[in-house]
Amino acid sequence: MMGRVVRWMLVGTAVLFLAIQVVPYGRRHTNPPVRVEPRWDSPGTRALAVRACFDCHSNETVWPWYSHVAPVSWLNQRDVDKGRRKLNFSEWDRPQKEAHESAKTVRKGKMPPWFYNAIHPDALLTPDQAQALSQGFEATLGARGAKRAGKSHND
Repeated sequence: MMGRVVRWMLVGTAVLFLAIQVVPYGRRHTNPPVRVEPRWDSPGTRALAVRACFDCHSNETVWPWYSHVAPVSWLNQRDVDKGRRKLNFSEWDRPQKEAHESAKTVRKGKMPPWFYNAIHPDALLTPDQAQALSQGFEATLGARGAKRAGKSHND
């Protein structure tokens, strides 16, 4: 009897998993064109930002295979949409209200988030790298996030 219940639960879970794949949200992963980036204080700051921040905070997101499978695709899309709204290094020609928080957020270890680092270990920053990125953000973005003129990605 117990084996039968477990078997039906597995079948039900498989059917549910297949059914949620038809939900359209989180499937059309787009990377709009890069318009303008900040004037980075150094290539090193940009490299660290690309490694640790760009997947959610730029128009250069890398969409791995699992970002196309629900329900992970839903979470991934939500995180990228939210990240781009808060701070987008590819659209520096529009106001970036969260820019002034970037250095502090990295310094406190809040970004990149633990769950992102768990599946993207290359984004995990050493304490020295986090300090360098924080200082680079302060130099690039200013202490209170004053909007600095950017340059196009192709400059």
